[in-house]
Amino acid sequence: MKIGMNGTGLVQQTSIEVIQKDVDQAQREGFASYWLAEHPTGGFDALTVLAVVAQSVKNIELGTAIIPTFPRHPMVLASQALTTQSATDDRLTLGIGLSHEVMMAQLGIGFEKPIRHLREYLSILMPLLETGKVSFKGETLQCDAQLFQSRDKRPGVVVAALGPQALRVAGTRTDGTTLAWVGVNTIKNHIVPTINDAASKAGRSKPRIIATLPICVSAQPSQLRARISSTLAMYAQLPSYKAMFEREGIDQPGDLALVGSTSEVQDQLGRLEKAGVTDFAASIFATSKDEHVNTRELLCAHINQTK
Repeated sequence: MKIGMNGTGLVQQTSIEVIQKDVDQAQREGFASYWLAEHPTGGFDALTVLAVVAQSVKNIELGTAIIPTFPRHPMVLASQALTTQSATDDRLTLGIGLSHEVMMAQLGIGFEKPIRHLREYLSILMPLLETGKVSFKGETLQCDAQLFQSRDKRPGVVVAALGPQALRVAGTRTDGTTLAWVGVNTIKNHIVPTINDAASKAGRSKPRIIATLPICVSAQPSQLRARISSTLAMYAQLPSYKAMFEREGIDQPGDLALVGSTSEVQDQLGRLEKAGVTDFAASIFATSKDEHVNTRELLCAHINQTK
């Protein structure tokens, strides 16, 4: 299991310089990848940031986790992704997802038949990334285009997929899935078998399973879990995440966090790997400098052990 870093906690600072320093540190410490989210109404464009960062940080995979699909036509996203792929010297992985109905409502965008939308979106996006041209007319999306640019190597593409239908689409048409707020038992018993089966039937390679969860080495795990649940309570209310919570048999975001002593967190990382996670994108949630340092040291030790 590769270890990456998720920089979503820094997005609200809207500072390319802050992100660049964090990516640079992640590269120096041996992290395999760095992932950045894009909030639908946040005004901080993830692909632009990664294109800038890539000019000085040369040896780490850069990915989005995720870019919402509804606000952006797949032709537009393909163009920007290919440009960023060029700027990153073919190190981009494009993570996309449906986002959430409540967030699309803030933009005045409907959320009808999201799986149909995802299928049609990929029917345009993937050919454009792979061949630079597409001719497709669906019920809600269409595109007849040939791009000026193309790349010998397309960006990797992963989909934020949680339900069975979305997982089957991701396994059939893309390189895998990127997960947030999904527990180890749900990954093992639901995510992995569903997406792997779809990929196998489609004759595709075994998909990537990229998981992001809060992580912290802490002497006060109960208090830390409670703080995570309080700070990030909104995630427990979003229907797609709530369904994953129910599958896992938990109620609060903090229940999914990888927290505890060094050995306890190591064990939790091991359980994720055994469940089928191919990449863990760490989201450090520390309440003190010591917690942050200790957590980073644990992650670096894990990286060194697996080299």
